[in-house]
Amino acid sequence: ACDHCLRALETAEENAQRLLGKSSLVLPHPEQCSIRKDLHQQCPRCQVTYCSAECRQAALEQYHQVLCLGPSRDDPTHPLNKLQEAWRNMHYPPETSSIMLMARMVATIKQAKDKEWWIKAFSQFCSKTANEEEEIVHKLLGDKFKGQLELLRLLFTEALYDEYLSRWFTPEGFRSLFALVGTNGQGIGTSSLSQWVHACDALDLPLLQREELDAFIDQLYKDIEKESGEFLNCEGSGLYVLQSCCNHSCIPNAETSFPENNFLLHLTALEDIEAGEEICISYLDCCQRERSRHSRNKILRENYLFTCSCPKCLAQADDADVTSDEEEEGEGETDDAELEDEMTDV
Repeated sequence: ACDHCLRALETAEENAQRLLGKSSLVLPHPEQCSIRKDLHQQCPRCQVTYCSAECRQAALEQYHQVLCLGPSRDDPTHPLNKLQEAWRNMHYPPETSSIMLMARMVATIKQAKDKEWWIKAFSQFCSKTANEEEEIVHKLLGDKFKGQLELLRLLFTEALYDEYLSRWFTPEGFRSLFALVGTNGQGIGTSSLSQWVHACDALDLPLLQREELDAFIDQLYKDIEKESGEFLNCEGSGLYVLQSCCNHSCIPNAETSFPENNFLLHLTALEDIEAGEEICISYLDCCQRERSRHSRNKILRENYLFTCSCPKCLAQADDADVTSDEEEEGEGETDDAELEDEMTDV
């Protein structure tokens, strides 16, 4: 994906071929793919790829001068490469870019003329107490790696230390920065294949052609899932000041999405919202929202450190604090899988 906006760089056909492991696959209606490879550009020094000249310039002006690896892009001993490799080895799969989001925060301030403006912007995000920060760090890294925060801090310092931001590099400051990203970070998923599917869905086709196309797409997704699993999107994370203000509800009145296949977040109402009414999104996926109040709050407490008091939870307050038989049976093995799904979005 584009190193700046996360727009997919592969065409829908290339994306499907890779995920399916089948280079001979041909997608119908290739004109419905929106990827413009002729517009792609690379950083001339490190060959990082962008979807457009505008993204390359935006990255250069905001943070890439600090983060550009130049000829050291493939050097495993470069401090930034060491930091990324350490993160890959201790974070839940699939890999997300949380540690590099922190790096971009530092790089943005280092490059900025008005450093205080950016520090003030980052200070708008929700912060936690020391104890809550500790819990978030442990949850993000997992029991196996919860003692590795100091290693990450040392590598982060080696790669990016700046006197102006010295407090972010202390043990307490780094933990706070880590927890800030963990609390406020929004997962971003983009896919040229899903964009192509949506475009195909909008085609006005004769009934027989529509049925054939729908059957082709259904089978394609089944084959891809069998070959590559469920995680098909380009994965990344971002910070959004307004969206981070949205609290959770198990019956949300709005949802976030990325319909433009890049990092532009859309917050869409799911129902009429009255003036003065709080806009709530769900921190749980659709399947998790259908589980019992006990199960929902177990996930929310473990991953977001709160107990939900939305109308749905209040209405179910007298329900027994037990999960359904199906949840009971999978309780021991489901938690890790749930956590991996959750951490993808953090």
